[in-house]
Amino acid sequence: MPETNRTWWIYQGTNQPDKEAITRLPPAPPWRQFTDKASDNRGTQFKPTDPNEIELVNAALYLRRPLLVTGRPGTGKTTLAFAVAHELQLGKVLHWSITTRSTLPEGLYRYDAIARLQDASLRGDRTTLPDISRYLRLGPLGTAFAAGKRPRVLLIDEIDKSDIDLPNDLLHIFEEGEFEIPELARLPKDQQTVKIRSYDDNGETIEIKQGRVRCQEFPLVIMTSNGEKEFPPAFLRRCLRLEMQPPTKEQLSEIVTAHLASISKEEIAGLLDEFVQRREKQDLANDQLLNAAYLVLNSIKVLERQELQDALWKSLSGEGE
Repeated sequence: MPETNRTWWIYQGTNQPDKEAITRLPPAPPWRQFTDKASDNRGTQFKPTDPNEIELVNAALYLRRPLLVTGRPGTGKTTLAFAVAHELQLGKVLHWSITTRSTLPEGLYRYDAIARLQDASLRGDRTTLPDISRYLRLGPLGTAFAAGKRPRVLLIDEIDKSDIDLPNDLLHIFEEGEFEIPELARLPKDQQTVKIRSYDDNGETIEIKQGRVRCQEFPLVIMTSNGEKEFPPAFLRRCLRLEMQPPTKEQLSEIVTAHLASISKEEIAGLLDEFVQRREKQDLANDQLLNAAYLVLNSIKVLERQELQDALWKSLSGEGE
């Protein structure tokens, strides 16, 4: 391999220790930084690719209905929630990532009964249990419905990965706007006003009366789906549906320059052409273009390195390989 191709390498593969090599590593891409500031800025670079996206977000806000967002991976479904929360100053996005094991109670609240019993045992007084509020914490869904007069943004990410029952289980809370915490409802009446922790990491507590949580203002619920399964008609009837469209070449250019302000359009012109051509045959995401653009910004000639280019732009579905 020509020597000039190695100039950007940090790891050389020589097995010769070099303590200073890592100091040549440039700052991380903005989307791969994990500081509190980077987390707070998530969504600030989002640019809607279609006015319909803006209209449906507003319709969901007006109607107090959940928004089901579908589209190809990497089209900005998740980032949309952060962009709305940032622009409307609705606080930190309440993020609930769905798996096949996710259940409605997990999203509403968690009660650590075992820890409570253990603490009572350690105190040597098994007749009087410790204050229950120390062992309860609202989940992302529960916090969204327990919030005050300003709505929160709740992101239910990849809901199509859920068990078949979860969409149906969500229907009641979406329609009624309330839920019960049985552990609090069973307390004596003089103990039924309890402050418990919210899902936020800021130590905030929320007052719950008589074990019932009822929303004052319906949250903006954004649910993302990659189309891995169909949803029940009753569930779809209660949602507004938005399909995110892949951005055009011009919009891709704006996305790249929004994330990498110091890169010029001339530097990425060839990269955009190649990416758009590949996207016609392969299932590619926007962040795959951003990864390549970041390397170009650091003087790494991606288009001249076919194997690197193929690795960066590998089809997400395997089609077109």
